[in-house]
Amino acid sequence: MPSEAPQKPRSFSLSIGQLTFGSFLLVLAVITITSIASVVAIRHIDSTFAELQRLQSVGDLAQDIDRRMNELRLAARDFVTDPGTQSTQVGDAASALSEILKKTRLELAPEQQDMIDGVTARLATYRSGIERISSLINRRAELIVGLPPLREGFDSAIAETPDPVIASTLFQTQSRIASALLARNPSAAEQAAQSMRALTIPDRKLRAAVDNYAEAIIAISIRERQIADIDREVLGSEGRLIQRVTELLRDVSERRGRVLSRDFARTLAEAKWQSIVLGTAGVLIGLWAAAVVVRRTVRPLASISASIRALAAGKKDTSIPATDVENEIGDIARAAEVFRRTLVDADAAREAAVRALAEQRLAEESYRKLFEGSVDGIYVTTPGGALLNANPALARMMGYDTPQDLIDGISDVAEAVYVHPAARAEYQALMRRDGMVREFEYQVRARDGRVLWLSDSATVARDEAGKIVRYEGTVRDITDQKRAEDAIAEGRRLLQQVIDTVPAVINVKDKELRYVLMNRYMAGIFGVEPADAIGRTTTDLMSRYGAEKTDEHDKRVLEAGRELGFYEEEYKDSSGNMRQWLVNKLPLLNAEGEIENIVTVALDIGERKRGELEMRKAKDAAEAALRNLRETQNSLIEAEKLAALGRLVAGVAHEVNNPVGISLTVASSLERKTALFSAEVARGDLRRSSLTDFLEASRDASSQLVANLNRAAELITSFKQVAADRNYSDQRTFDLGDLTEQVVMSLRPGLRKHNLTLTVDCQPNLIMNSYPGPYGQVLTNLFLNSVAHAFPDGKAGQVDIQVRESGKDNVEIIFSDNGIGMSLDVRRRAFDPFFTTRRDQGGTGLGLHIVYSIVTNRLGGRLDLDSEPGGGTRIQIILPRVAPLEQAAE
Repeated sequence: MPSEAPQKPRSFSLSIGQLTFGSFLLVLAVITITSIASVVAIRHIDSTFAELQRLQSVGDLAQDIDRRMNELRLAARDFVTDPGTQSTQVGDAASALSEILKKTRLELAPEQQDMIDGVTARLATYRSGIERISSLINRRAELIVGLPPLREGFDSAIAETPDPVIASTLFQTQSRIASALLARNPSAAEQAAQSMRALTIPDRKLRAAVDNYAEAIIAISIRERQIADIDREVLGSEGRLIQRVTELLRDVSERRGRVLSRDFARTLAEAKWQSIVLGTAGVLIGLWAAAVVVRRTVRPLASISASIRALAAGKKDTSIPATDVENEIGDIARAAEVFRRTLVDADAAREAAVRALAEQRLAEESYRKLFEGSVDGIYVTTPGGALLNANPALARMMGYDTPQDLIDGISDVAEAVYVHPAARAEYQALMRRDGMVREFEYQVRARDGRVLWLSDSATVARDEAGKIVRYEGTVRDITDQKRAEDAIAEGRRLLQQVIDTVPAVINVKDKELRYVLMNRYMAGIFGVEPADAIGRTTTDLMSRYGAEKTDEHDKRVLEAGRELGFYEEEYKDSSGNMRQWLVNKLPLLNAEGEIENIVTVALDIGERKRGELEMRKAKDAAEAALRNLRETQNSLIEAEKLAALGRLVAGVAHEVNNPVGISLTVASSLERKTALFSAEVARGDLRRSSLTDFLEASRDASSQLVANLNRAAELITSFKQVAADRNYSDQRTFDLGDLTEQVVMSLRPGLRKHNLTLTVDCQPNLIMNSYPGPYGQVLTNLFLNSVAHAFPDGKAGQVDIQVRESGKDNVEIIFSDNGIGMSLDVRRRAFDPFFTTRRDQGGTGLGLHIVYSIVTNRLGGRLDLDSEPGGGTRIQIILPRVAPLEQAAE
C-alpha cells in the first residue's frame, strides 16, 4: 500500500466568472492598437512600389537587347557552320539590334547611355568580321569546286603506278585527309597533305597529280583555319564583349532595383514587424488570458476527468490533480482523490495473489510440454531401481502405450530392462563418483523382446544431507547407429578379403607417400605381411632386398590432382625377378575437394609381354599374307555391303560361261580345221574345194567368235560398272528439271514401238550440285526395266516421272508405271545383282542393281520400291541437292 504524501497548503484562486471578464477586456485593447499602425504602413508602401515599376521597364529593355544579341550570334553561327544559310539573316538580326539600341539609349540615364554606345561600336566590329568570313567562305567554295577533278587525276595516277607501296601510302594519306576534313580538323588535313608532298615519287605524272591535290587540300585547310580564327577571335570575342556590356547594363538596373527593393522590403518589414509585434502582443495577451482561464478552470477540470477515466480503465496508480486549490475545482479533486485511494488499497492484495498463481501455472505448463514433447526418453529412477516417472517417448521406445503402463510394468530396471546387469552397476558407480554420466551406452530389452542400444545422459539428485535420492536423465535410441557401425566394420572386413583375393597390386598411400592399405598380393611381391607395410614407404620396403623404385608417379598425382591413366612400369620383387606391370594411379578427395590419399592398381603383364613378343613375330608373318589378301578383302567388303556376294559370283559365272564356252568350242574346231588345212598345204595336194571349205568354216567361226566375245565383253563391262567403276562422271551444278527433260527426250523415240505413254512433271528451278551422268543412267535403266518387265507381249501402258522438292536440302523423284507389278519374292530381290525374271529373253539382272548402286553410293541418296501384282510399280528416290564429298571420293 503506497504511503500518503504530506499535506500541501491550499492556494487562493479567482472564481471562474472573474477570470472570463478580465480576458475579454485585454483582447479588445490589442485589436484597436493594431488597426491604427496598419494604416500608417500602407501609405509608405504605395510610394515605394511606384518607383519599382519605373525600374521594371529598364530591365525589360536590357532583356530585349540580350535576346536580339542572341539572335545575331545564332545567325552568325549558322552562317559560319553552314555556308548555304542566307547572309541576309545576319544583316536583319544586326539591324534589329541597332534599332533596339537606339530606342534604349533614349530611355536611359546619361551614365547608362555610354554603355549603349559601347555596344554599337562592338556591333560594327562584329559586322566587319561577318563580311570577312563571307569572303573566305566564297573562296573556300571555289577551291572545293575545283577539288573533284584533282581527286580524279590523283586516283587515276595512283591506279596507273606500278609501285604498290607508294600506292598504299598515298591511299592511306588520302584517307587521313578525308577523315580530317569530315571531322572539321583543318590542321590534321594540312599535315596529311604536307606529308603527301614530302613523299619521294619518281613518277613525274604521279608527282604532279599528288602535288596538285595536296596544294588544293592545303589551300582549303588554310581557308578553314582562317575562318575558324575569325570566328574565334572576332565573332566570339566581340559577341562576348557585347553580351558583357548588356550584362553591365542589366547589372546597373539590377543594382538600382535592389536599392529600391531593399527600401521596399524594409518598408514591408517594418510594416510586417509592426503588425507582427502588435498582432503577437494581441495574440499573446489573448492567449495569456485564455491560458489563465484554461489553467484556472478548464485544465484542472480536464485533468481531473482524465484521471477518473484512467481509474475506471484499471490504472489504479493515477494521481488526482488540483487537490490544493481553494475553489470549486479543488473540492471536486479532493473527492476524487479519496475514491482513488480506496480503490487502490482494495485491488493491491487481489493482484498479488493472481500474479503468483499465473506464474506457477505457466511454469508447470512449460515443464509438461517439454517433458511430453521431447523426442528423447526422459526418466526418473531411484538408486534401488524403481521407475518414478517417464515421458511418452521413453514408453514408445520400450514398447508401452503410455508412461503409466511403463511404470507399472517395471519394478526393478536392473533386472527387467538391462540386458547385462553389470552395465547397471557400472552406471551407478559412475553416478556415485562423478554425479553424472554422458553418452553412457548399454543394451536394454524392450517389452516385445527386442534388444535396443541406448545412449544415456543423467545427473543425480541429492537431499539436504547429500544422499542420492534419485537419478534424472535422458536416453536416446542408437540401435540403428550401432547396426550401421557393425555394417561398416563388416564391409571393411569383406573389402579387405576381396582385395586380398584379387590377383593384382592394390594399395593406398597418404600424402606423405606412406602405405595406409596394401593387399596380400602386393605384400607377397615385397615379401612382407600387409600389416607390417602400413606406415612405411616403397623405398623402405624395397631396400630390404636391394631393389629401388621412385615415387615420381605418386608426386605427379599430388601435383596434377587427377589420375595418370594406365602406364607400364617394371621393378624387381623380393625374389629378384624383374616384373612388368600395367599401372594406374588416381587421387581420393576429401569433402573439401583436396587430395587425401592415392590409390594404386597394377596388373602383372609379364605373360602379356611375352605374348606380345610372340604376336609381333606372328604379325610380321601375317602382314605378308594380309598384303596378298588385300584385294580379296576389299572385294568381300564391297560384296557384304550389297548383301549378295554369292548370287553375284553365281550370276557372273553363269552369264559369262555361255559365250566364253561357245567361243572356246568354235576356236577349238577352227584350230583342228586349220591344222588339217596346213597339213594339206604341206603335202602339196591342196584343192580349190578344200580352200573354199576352209575359208567358209573360218568365216563362220569368226562370226560366232565375234558375237559371243562381244556378248561376254558387254557382261564384263556391266559387272565392272557394278563392282568397281564408280567415278566416270564429274560433279557440277545443273537444273534437275532440264536434265530430266533431256534424258526423257532421248527415250521418247522408243515409245511408239512399245505402245507406251511417258508423262513427266518437273518442278522448275531445282538446282543441284551432283553427277548428271549417273542420274541420267538411273532414269534410263528404270525406263528400260519397265519396258522389259512391266508390259510383256507389247501391251499398252503408262509411265510417269515426277520431280519435286523434298524439304530444303533434298529432292524427290517418283518413277511409276501401271504394269503387271511384282510379287513379294521378286520385290525382295529386285535390287540383287544378276537377279532377273527374263533370263531366257537375254536379261542380265543388272539394271535395277545398277540403279541401286548409283543412287545410294554415287548420288548419296536412298530409294524405296512399292509394287503389288497387277497394281503397277512405284519407285521413290530421295537425293540430296549437294552430293556428299565422301561419296564422290569413292
